[in-house]
Amino acid sequence: MAEEKKVATQETKAPAKKTEASKMDKFISWCKKLPSRIAKPFKNMWYELKKVTWPSKRKLIACSVTVLLFMLFMGIVIGLLDMGASALVKLLVL
Repeated sequence: MAEEKKVATQETKAPAKKTEASKMDKFISWCKKLPSRIAKPFKNMWYELKKVTWPSKRKLIACSVTVLLFMLFMGIVIGLLDMGASALVKLLVL
């Protein structure tokens, strides 16, 4: 008797079938969600920028001057190396 009830309950419970959305419904849903998906990274970026500790004006100027001086120094070094290599090649070719 108990076995019959188990079999009967198993037969009556059919798995629910999912209805597939048409391609048009998927496209419309995609179009509706598009603006929020585009805006989300910008919102996240804005929240992260609020957390940033920005340097003071004096610190910013000091760092900028340091970078410019380093670039000038490296430009001179690379220029001298280039001139030396050019002179060496001229000596070897002639």
